[in-house]
Amino acid sequence: MSKRLDAIVIGAGPYGLAAAAALRSAGVDPHVFGEPMSFWMEHMPKGMLLRSPWGASHIGDPGGPLSLDEFERVHGSEIARPIPLADFVSYGRWFQHRILSDLDRRRVERVEALDEGGFRVTIDDGEAIDSRRVVIAAGIASFAWRPPEFDGLPTGLASHSSDHADLGDLGGRNVVVIGGGQSALESGVLAGEAGAKVEVILRAPALRWVGRATRDGPLGRVFFHRTDVGPAVVSQIVARPTLVRRLPLRTQRHLTRRSLAAGAALWLRPRMTNIALTVGRRVTEVARSNGHLRLRLDDGSGRDIDHVILATGYHVDIGRYAFLPRSLVSRVVCVDGHPVLDEGFQSSVPGLHFLGAPAVHSFGPLVRFVAGTDFAARTLARSIVQRHVMPTFSGDRRALYRAPEGRPR
Repeated sequence: MSKRLDAIVIGAGPYGLAAAAALRSAGVDPHVFGEPMSFWMEHMPKGMLLRSPWGASHIGDPGGPLSLDEFERVHGSEIARPIPLADFVSYGRWFQHRILSDLDRRRVERVEALDEGGFRVTIDDGEAIDSRRVVIAAGIASFAWRPPEFDGLPTGLASHSSDHADLGDLGGRNVVVIGGGQSALESGVLAGEAGAKVEVILRAPALRWVGRATRDGPLGRVFFHRTDVGPAVVSQIVARPTLVRRLPLRTQRHLTRRSLAAGAALWLRPRMTNIALTVGRRVTEVARSNGHLRLRLDDGSGRDIDHVILATGYHVDIGRYAFLPRSLVSRVVCVDGHPVLDEGFQSSVPGLHFLGAPAVHSFGPLVRFVAGTDFAARTLARSIVQRHVMPTFSGDRRALYRAPEGRPR
C-alpha cells in the first residue's frame, strides 16, 4: 500500500527549497524530492559569476534567517560581488541543511492523477506515494533549446551551454558560441580563458550590455526594484506579479519580452579582449567534416571549427518533464508550453502546482529568476493553507489564454 501525504515538492533548487521553507512555516510538512542545487552544479560552468546582484539572489525571504546576508555572516568571510557560482551553490546547500535535513534524494519517475483526487508519485526504486498536492519546481534543464540546424549532431561537436559544468576541456580548440545573452558571453569568456580560440555569433545587430544604468542611490531605487528583473521602470512593474497578471495580455507579453531580452552583464566586458564577436549574422547550414564542423552563415561566409556551444536559451514545455505522462499533461491548460495558473500557482488540474519558469505566462518574468522565489513560495503556501475549495477555470478564462499563438521570446 502506498504512503499518503498532504504535499510533495519535486525539485530541490531555489524554488523547491523556498517552497519547502514557506510551507513548513505555514504548518504544512511537504515531502521534497531532488538533489539540492543540482542544476547549478551540473549545468552551469565552473568559474561562472551570477548576473543577478546580491539583493536579487536570496532564496525566499531576503530579510529572513535564511538570506544570503545570514549565510555570509555564518560563512565568516565576505562573499565576492558578483557572486561566484560556487558560493551560491554553497548557500543553497546551507539553506537545504537548515530546513530539509530529511530531503529525499531519490528521482521521481512518474506523476499520475488519481480518479478519486490527488496524485500517485512513483519513485525510481519503485515505491509509490500518494499525495493530495504536487508542487513541481523541477527547473529548466528539460527545456534546453537547440536550433534545428544542429539536430542530430553529437554533443562532442555541438553542445548546449547547459551541458557544461566545466569549460576547461575546450582549451586549445576552435570554438564558436551561438547566442547573445549572458550564458553565451560568459561561456565564451570562460572557454577563452581556458585556452580556446573563441568567436561569439549573434543575430542581433549589436551586443546589449546590462548594467549601464546605476541601481544605487535614491534615483536608482526609484527606477529599479531590488529584484532587478527588467529595464528601468519595467523592473518596478514586474516585481509585482499580482499586478502583472491583471494587466492586458498584450501588455504582459511586452513586459516579458523586454525583461527577458538577451544581454550580458557589463562587468564581463573587460574580459572579452580575446573573443571575436560577429553581430547581425545567423548560421544557415551545418556540415560535419573529418570530426569537425563547417558552419555557413547567412552572409555566405564559412567557419571551420572543432566545437559549437549553443547558448540558445530555453523553451518552456511542461510536456518535456519526463515524469509527467501525456495523459496528465493533456489535462493541463497551456499556452506555448506554459501552464495557465491561478492565483496560488495551481494549474487547471486541481492540486497540481508549477513554480519557476513554467509560471512566467501567468505571473510575468520575475518568477523565472531566483529573485521570484520569495513571492512564489509565500503565495503558494498561503494558497494551500487558506483555500480549501479547488478553483475551476471558467470557459471565458480558458478561451482568453488559449487565444494567443506563438512562443514568447
